[in-house]
Amino acid sequence: MQTDSRTSIQPESAQLLALANQARAAAGAGPLKWDEALAVAARKHCQRMVDAGPVAHQYPDELGLAERAGLAGAHFDLIEENVAIGNSAEQIQDAWMHSPGHRQNMLNSGVNRVGIAVIASRGVLYATADYAHGVQALSQEQVEQHIAALIAPSGVKMLPNPALAREACTMENGYPRSKGGVPPAFVMRWQNSDLNHLPKELVDQLASGHYRYAAVGSCDPNNVDGTFTAYRIAVMLY
Repeated sequence: MQTDSRTSIQPESAQLLALANQARAAAGAGPLKWDEALAVAARKHCQRMVDAGPVAHQYPDELGLAERAGLAGAHFDLIEENVAIGNSAEQIQDAWMHSPGHRQNMLNSGVNRVGIAVIASRGVLYATADYAHGVQALSQEQVEQHIAALIAPSGVKMLPNPALAREACTMENGYPRSKGGVPPAFVMRWQNSDLNHLPKELVDQLASGHYRYAAVGSCDPNNVDGTFTAYRIAVMLY
């Protein structure tokens, strides 16, 4: 995930960010944090709008919003976009607040990061705001360590080799066979962008006291657009 550095924010972009956060506070939504990768994607699209003249969310030869943001380095599981032309940041903000779709995007409590670009051209300001729910980018090992830390309070001990659990992660059901190995008594697979909680079924199994060991494996997620960030995990209990 990108840092919150604001060194590259233009004055008009900073003003739109401040106005958006004022509106979100009034609506009971949390503040948006600046995301430089989203800003890069927003600026590229904003330049396309300047080149085209009429504003649009996507031009015929342009990638979609998610692809643009993903290629810019953003990590997210939800993304939205506002575009506009106006004479000032205040006018653009007012237009977004009076457009149901744009207002909903800006005040959505499910987004927490934003990148905004503003380009002056033809005597007006072209603006693009990309809103997203940011997801931390973790390696396979980091995902496994994170899940292991959530399992640790149960008292179940972690097996050091994740190979079988990683293989189980790639399977739809069942479990990998190992020569001479003890089969797991329980296998749990799930996929999510939020790694802060274990699935309830797994929590209940860990609390049952029936297991002494666990193996955790992570693998590539299923059926996820490559620009969205999600994690697939398997836990085998013994």
